[in-house]
Amino acid sequence: MKEFSGLVTLNGNPLILLGEEIEIGDKAPDFTVVDNNQQPVKFSSFADKTCILSVIPSLDTPVCDVSTRKFNEEAESLGPDVLVLTLSMDLPFAQARWRKAAGAEAVRTFSDHRDASFGLSYGVLIKDLRLLSRAVFVVDKNGIVKYKEIVGELANEPNYNAILNVLRNI
Repeated sequence: MKEFSGLVTLNGNPLILLGEEIEIGDKAPDFTVVDNNQQPVKFSSFADKTCILSVIPSLDTPVCDVSTRKFNEEAESLGPDVLVLTLSMDLPFAQARWRKAAGAEAVRTFSDHRDASFGLSYGVLIKDLRLLSRAVFVVDKNGIVKYKEIVGELANEPNYNAILNVLRNI
């Protein structure tokens, strides 16, 4: 398993990421996560859609909450061919509870807690914390990675404008 250092910090302290490095232009790897009903879902089941993969450490933190709410607001205007998938290590029932409390109907939340299939496939699993690093990937309906942002400081939000610009050009 590959280790990456120097990409991400938490409050200035370096973190080590595990997994495979994904680049723009790569075929997006398939992975299996768990939906809010605790059922396995393969990423390949969304093959006919453009997907924003919003990757967060935990919905129970302020920045993750704000970020997911922002994506929920944007998702409503992106149209039916664009899906926002929020991925974290949170348990499925915690994700469902958050969605209900936040009124977040436009984003879909998925848990990678079982085997870190997503985190390892996309190189965003934080080694010592067993959480996902904050990142965003945009995958077009052909399964090609069109955008990648691994947020350098875990406590920061992603670049929403850059993400929306990429979506306008797909």
